[in-house]
Amino acid sequence: MDTSYLTPDQLRTLFSSAMSDMYRSEVPQYQTLLDLVDEVNQRVLADNPTLKQTLEQRGELERLSLERHGAIRVGRADELAMLRRLFAVMGMFPVGYYDLSSAGVPVHSTAFRPVDEDALQKNPFRIFTSLLRLELIQDQALREQASHILQQRDIFTPALKQLIELAEQQGGLNAAQGQALVTEALETFRWHDTATVDAATYQALLEQHRLIADVVCFRGPHINHLTPRTLDIDAVQQRMPEYGITPKAVIEGPPRQQCPVLLRQTSFKALQEAVRFTDGSHGQHTARFGEIEQRGMALTLKGRDLYDQLLHSSLNQTAGVDLDNASHQQQLSQIFKAFPDQEDALREQQLAYFRYRLTDKGRAAIPLSNIPTLQQLIDDGLVLAEPIIYEDFLPVSAAGIFQSNLGDDDKALQAGQANQQAFEAALGTAVLDPFQRYADLEQESLQRTVEQLAP
Repeated sequence: MDTSYLTPDQLRTLFSSAMSDMYRSEVPQYQTLLDLVDEVNQRVLADNPTLKQTLEQRGELERLSLERHGAIRVGRADELAMLRRLFAVMGMFPVGYYDLSSAGVPVHSTAFRPVDEDALQKNPFRIFTSLLRLELIQDQALREQASHILQQRDIFTPALKQLIELAEQQGGLNAAQGQALVTEALETFRWHDTATVDAATYQALLEQHRLIADVVCFRGPHINHLTPRTLDIDAVQQRMPEYGITPKAVIEGPPRQQCPVLLRQTSFKALQEAVRFTDGSHGQHTARFGEIEQRGMALTLKGRDLYDQLLHSSLNQTAGVDLDNASHQQQLSQIFKAFPDQEDALREQQLAYFRYRLTDKGRAAIPLSNIPTLQQLIDDGLVLAEPIIYEDFLPVSAAGIFQSNLGDDDKALQAGQANQQAFEAALGTAVLDPFQRYADLEQESLQRTVEQLAP
């Protein structure tokens, strides 16, 4: 028996690749999306050799074509807890708490992802994972019925649960066991066109909220999108119709900037897929869609406060107004003129996180008898400051994507309140603070750089 174990990074890469293959076969338009994103990325790199060189130096180019995030929604606390154990085997941990109920989406969420610098460079695969908040179903009888329906299912195969336990006991899985884990895990994420309820129950849950019907009425929490990363989301948005894809009305997130920050996202409309109900009738279900993202630099708490302030100002100005994407971006750009758009300014004003490393000149200067200030080291060309990529999500953008694909009329559930404590109780652990993770990455790189310079 093979006693050498795959690393969590290797398992994560196997799983993300298998997931992409499965989703490509289930949603052919996903392959079209990949083709478009790849074409746009190659054009951007060809037109901007400096950007290509920068991405190569930062280790981002290698991960660009590999990078994906997916999303899944579950209905029970124990389902969420088991997913946590599965993802831990793949080196993915819960980062951040997202309350989407304030935007009318009856879930709260976290993102399972790698957290260490090396792991992120090897494969930054993420799964945005949401737990349904049954308490937000206003009809008590329907709420109890939904809970009963959810209790009848098991979204994990017996073999998968055994393999997770084995990985926890052994401290890993060998190649054969790892491949078996991936194969079994795919069954949780696979699309099922047979509902677990009759048409009337589905319709009743649908009328409460489309997402409630999506979570409750199927055997498993089918992956509802996989998202490639682009270097120019504006170009992708503009060209999607050329590829037979209808984009959502506007790009979510900040406007186009010289120094991109946080996360910008767009998507194509959710598919209408045929389903069969337990009473023998047939219908259509809308849940799965295609999404594209462009990632920028991670913002500090100070930077995020400024971003949120400007975003809310924009939302207040456009409340009740339907803007096309060009008008929306123009309006956003005007407001975001108050946000610095140069790396030096973002760093000096402590609005964004940076990673520090020695330049060739810095390595040649080792050791320094007197280490000057960080700014002097940068000014002297001994140390390079590179933005840390934002690896997480934006609640407003996530809600915007969900609403545009599940139906813009689903905005009745506004009474929800954030409940991180309940979410963490269901999860079985506390979520990691994303701001602390970025601060740690920055501090670790700075400490390592200073130690290298010391005599």
